[in-house]
Amino acid sequence: MSFLTTITSAFKGGGQSRVPIARGFISPWATAFDGGGRPPFDYASAVRRAFVENPVAQRAVRIVAEGVGSAPLAPTDDKLAALVGATSAGQSLIETLSAQLLLHGNGYVQIMKDGAGKPAELFALRPERVSVVAGEDGWPSAYTYRLADRTLTIPLEDDAGWPNIIHLKAYHPGDDHYGAGCLAAAEQAVAIHNAASQWNRALLENAARPSGALVFDGGDQGPLTTDQFDRLKAELTSAFSGQINAGRPMLLEGGLKWQSLSMSPADMDFATLKAAAARDIALAFGVPPMLLGLPGDNTYANYREANRALWRLTLLPLASKILSGINEGLAPWFKKTQLAVDLDRIPALSEDRERLWSHVSGASFLSDSEKRAMLGVDLKGATS
Repeated sequence: MSFLTTITSAFKGGGQSRVPIARGFISPWATAFDGGGRPPFDYASAVRRAFVENPVAQRAVRIVAEGVGSAPLAPTDDKLAALVGATSAGQSLIETLSAQLLLHGNGYVQIMKDGAGKPAELFALRPERVSVVAGEDGWPSAYTYRLADRTLTIPLEDDAGWPNIIHLKAYHPGDDHYGAGCLAAAEQAVAIHNAASQWNRALLENAARPSGALVFDGGDQGPLTTDQFDRLKAELTSAFSGQINAGRPMLLEGGLKWQSLSMSPADMDFATLKAAAARDIALAFGVPPMLLGLPGDNTYANYREANRALWRLTLLPLASKILSGINEGLAPWFKKTQLAVDLDRIPALSEDRERLWSHVSGASFLSDSEKRAMLGVDLKGATS
């Protein structure tokens, strides 16, 4: 694969999208490399290229999803805590929903009920298999779940009028029914980063870029014959090309000399392009580049500040969206209890909470009840 072909593939998408994730203006620059319109976003192929094949995107998603999944919850109803704390197909429910919202922009929680019609299990459905069935008024009336050649229709509510599915979605300004995931925004950066990795691997394995030139100065002997040229080329390929033969010394004769070549400015810019793509991937998923070990990041003075920014700007808002959606979906059965993150038990935010407690405790013009209310503590001393 040539360099231009590799770069061209970085700007191409996949096939047809099963779920309309994004619709909007397409720049004329999108047609500069493939001769036509840019293909629609394809979730399945994008997940394979990003989460399965790209280390930066996978690590960014894992940091966010595992962080939200491990966030301590405030004390709540035991049955509600058991529902949310149980695994979904062997995976943490909150962690699974976090990853789905990041990658797809939508999360679907099916409420499995017992014989009495009460929630018995919360199961996270694969978002790329779910489609919204809109009613005559445009609002969702049901959901379809596709698996191979089978399609299951799940009503929005059961016979008693209680919900069957909780739909969580990230904001999408151009779609009424589906959310926009971070993967759609990071797709081009992932493609560029993968293309750069493939290019570097080709350089390492196949010696795609010569480290030097073999110059023939035969003097009165004249140029090399065709047989001599072919034999010399074969010897160079077998004895001095590839990573196995790296550093092997050459023994030259007959007017041959080796002239080393340094990396061109274009090669140096290519390495810079890969680093920039990695930072764009981290930016799309809301992870400070410093936490991913990316070079050249001076935004945060240390890892502590970067970790605090991750919690404040990414993890807590995502956890709040997920828990609020679950609270709303389970409201018919748990009206007096709410799911929330216990900020006092997050180590990364301990300094912020300590500062807040100190300021509130020193406010002599506030009563004890007012101080407890500001700190989110009830009158019995339990964190709400």
